[in-house]
Amino acid sequence: MEKVVVGMSGGVDSAVTAYLLKNAGYEVIGVTLRTWRSELGDEGRCCDIDDARAVAYKLGIRYVPVNCISDFQEYVVEPFKNDYLCGRTPNPCVVCNRYVKWEKLMYYAKALGADHIATGHYASVIKLENGRYTVKTAKYSQKDQTYMLYKLTQEQLAATLMPLGGFSKAEVRQIATDAGLPVAAKPDSQEICFVADGGYAEYIKSSAKPGLVKEGCFVDESGNVLGNHKGVIYYTVGQRKGLGIALGHPAYVKEIRTETNEVVLSDETSLYSKEVTCGDVNFLSIPALGNGEKLICRAKIRYQHRAQEAAIEGLDGGRIRLEFTDPARAATPGQSAVFYDENDRVIGGGIIESAR
Repeated sequence: MEKVVVGMSGGVDSAVTAYLLKNAGYEVIGVTLRTWRSELGDEGRCCDIDDARAVAYKLGIRYVPVNCISDFQEYVVEPFKNDYLCGRTPNPCVVCNRYVKWEKLMYYAKALGADHIATGHYASVIKLENGRYTVKTAKYSQKDQTYMLYKLTQEQLAATLMPLGGFSKAEVRQIATDAGLPVAAKPDSQEICFVADGGYAEYIKSSAKPGLVKEGCFVDESGNVLGNHKGVIYYTVGQRKGLGIALGHPAYVKEIRTETNEVVLSDETSLYSKEVTCGDVNFLSIPALGNGEKLICRAKIRYQHRAQEAAIEGLDGGRIRLEFTDPARAATPGQSAVFYDENDRVIGGGIIESAR
């Protein structure tokens, strides 16, 4: 009997993952990574230990909660805060998957003598003819989570099982209901797991050094002052709502200039870019592109973005130039650009540095 460590968040997806693998004949061990705890003792939304333990008890499997708070603080929380203070808009789940969840699950799988790890992500792990591993988009695109997985290593993917890639959310909930799992009707979490009520800016401001978050100027593309903003952490490229300024016409955040503490406003047409430069690139389905090497792909520049036709080109230092066939809206520094092939498999991805 092969042994598998299942990352159990306390939600329905990971619960059904554990259930399906047990029914498939695996010896299942549930592991919850405690990644965050507030000063009031509240758990993060990705580590509900009580619910995860209840599911494990219902399934009759071994269960192990693990403290990863210091790792999460180092690899996710601190970079998250620093990115916003530097005018970037990060995606903490991408970083957490690579450096916390998979690292820790792999570590405990080895310690517990497990052959595999498994998660409740809506994606499928596949091995290609070239011997490399990648992830393929979920059967139901509205739940696809491959965008969040492009940073994983070949070693991590080779050990990973993702049994939910062919299911819809409704089907997963029905499986949980039929199995009598106590989290079958538990709502999905839509917010950042370590920020209460989704108020990330207030969270960053409350933990930043005094005076680090300060008011500045809204300006137009020519540098003319339009009004005052309350701090660059409150804004992101493409934002229209919540600006706190009335100009008599729709205005959008085009750029954040931390060196002058300015937020540039413009019209919507200015948000579109044909060329995006990415750093911190990771390739899955192919080896890294060399300088000048090009590849046709489809690309997403945020989680909810519908992939567009594009080409990628290798640059010096392992960076990538991404050129869209049709301009893409609101390419945002700090967010990820993820590249797909014609078969909906992830080629790789990187962090957006700039757009033009």
